[in-house]
Amino acid sequence: MPTAPSSPPLSPPLSRRLAAEVLGSFFLFAAVIGSGVMAEALAGGNIAVALIGNTLATGAMLFVLITIFGPVSGAHFNPAVTLVMAARRALAWRDTLPYLAAQLVGGLLGALAAHFMFALPLFQLGLKARAGAGQFMGEFIATFGLLLTILGTVRHRPAWVAPAVALYIVAGYWFTSSTSFANPAITLVRSLTTSFAGIAPRDVPLFIVAQLLGAAAAALLAPLLFPDEPTA
Repeated sequence: MPTAPSSPPLSPPLSRRLAAEVLGSFFLFAAVIGSGVMAEALAGGNIAVALIGNTLATGAMLFVLITIFGPVSGAHFNPAVTLVMAARRALAWRDTLPYLAAQLVGGLLGALAAHFMFALPLFQLGLKARAGAGQFMGEFIATFGLLLTILGTVRHRPAWVAPAVALYIVAGYWFTSSTSFANPAITLVRSLTTSFAGIAPRDVPLFIVAQLLGAAAAALLAPLLFPDEPTA
């Protein structure tokens, strides 16, 4: 007996998606900053050891957060990802600003929580200089690669998004000169910590411009690499 065609799954309500973006950004940003504080405290001045600690914690947290929140909000936690998804009509433009606000609010709360946990001043300004053409190129490549990783995996291996993104960021910490921020919101928030993960506020605009350009380049290239229909 023929059956009626099934309807596409409904997207969760915006309130639930925003809650997921707030919580995901909270835990991600707290992990980045908190692990930076812990790594620096335990590394005994060895920067490589501190970076390993910071890297592993960030990658592990990303895997968990994308796994649990991906089905709810898409697990963006990143304005560059949100803007590209809106440009590709995977997210309604009217939802873009609420997503960006949720990511920033959740991230700020995560930074404050990390400072509170380690008995640091809640409000700080970053001191670590991250300037120059090399840092700009590092952030461009980091964000370009991150968006290609997301778009390519979503197209061909949706179940592998969480491990693919987590592993890319782990690699990005080490192969890019900037240690792969690849996220405008986390760049802003990391300018508010003096920890190992921080960035001087004066260097934030350079990073964000590079990130947005990298995301735009990935969005333009993705349809050629990952077309909706297979070519003959």
